[in-house]
Amino acid sequence: MASYFENSSDALVPDALKGFARAHADLVTLDPEHGFLLSRTAAPSRRVALLSGGGAGHEPLHAGYVGRGMLDAACPGRVFASPHNRQVYAGSLAAARADGVLHIVKNYTGDRINFGIAAERLAHRGVPCARVLIDDDLASDSADIASGRRGTGGTVLIEKILGAAADTGLGLADLQELGTRLAARCRTLAVASAAHTAPTTGEPAFPLAAGELEYGVGIHGERAQQTVPREPLTGLVERMTTALLDALAPDGPVIALVNGLGAVTPLELYAVHGELATLLDARGTDLARALVGDYITALDMRGFSVTLLAADEEILRLYDAPVHTAALRW
Repeated sequence: MASYFENSSDALVPDALKGFARAHADLVTLDPEHGFLLSRTAAPSRRVALLSGGGAGHEPLHAGYVGRGMLDAACPGRVFASPHNRQVYAGSLAAARADGVLHIVKNYTGDRINFGIAAERLAHRGVPCARVLIDDDLASDSADIASGRRGTGGTVLIEKILGAAADTGLGLADLQELGTRLAARCRTLAVASAAHTAPTTGEPAFPLAAGELEYGVGIHGERAQQTVPREPLTGLVERMTTALLDALAPDGPVIALVNGLGAVTPLELYAVHGELATLLDARGTDLARALVGDYITALDMRGFSVTLLAADEEILRLYDAPVHTAALRW
């Protein structure tokens, strides 16, 4: 018997969307027919709408980032599954502004296909559309993986920065260029000590023995290429941080996201952040901004991810701009 509180597996996502829209009725409206959420407010200067989406089960992503200073619309699919292209198309039409819509897409085959079909349909309607592909997962940076790096924690940081840039009135091509540049400056690593609970079986999605750790796990429960022995936190975070810094080679400040994957306590996440900050200080890397908490989860996976984004003055200014969504606000 599945362990989730639900009416049925088919009802869980639409029921959750209805509840989310009711809880945050000041921020969003729900289109129940097509299953997308639309922001009630946006800067009058915004010429391009921002739309993102992907599988449910990653809450607060995607719905939690719809609102002022961030997304105009979000299209959640079924658990760990891409939204349908009809859903993306309808959400894009509803959100599109004078200069069109920018799709922010995590690098998964289903997402690329469905967002691509929606973009073609928008072109037939004369609605300008462009795409930013998020591919920050360092663990899947391998020539053996034909689809390339997966999109993970960096999605949150990039959506925040692009939202601020859109509020300045930036056009579609400039927003796409900025998003592509941000994706290239961002990398993430995730680890887990226990898999998420599979909704269909109520059992762990994969076995992991006591004392083992999946190093490089994906946000859909994809197993890592390495199963390693557990070690004290200092050594684990040092290993992750070193890999991220080697990949990015930042020559300026960084923005960090220490993200819980669903079942790690805030107590542990702040300990991770403390280790990360100490390591960055020791290496002379300026930790300019940080987020700590559950921002992009994998149902109830017992794990965490660390994201670093190499920043500059422009990126920090955009990151600091006001935002008011259900899950992120300042």
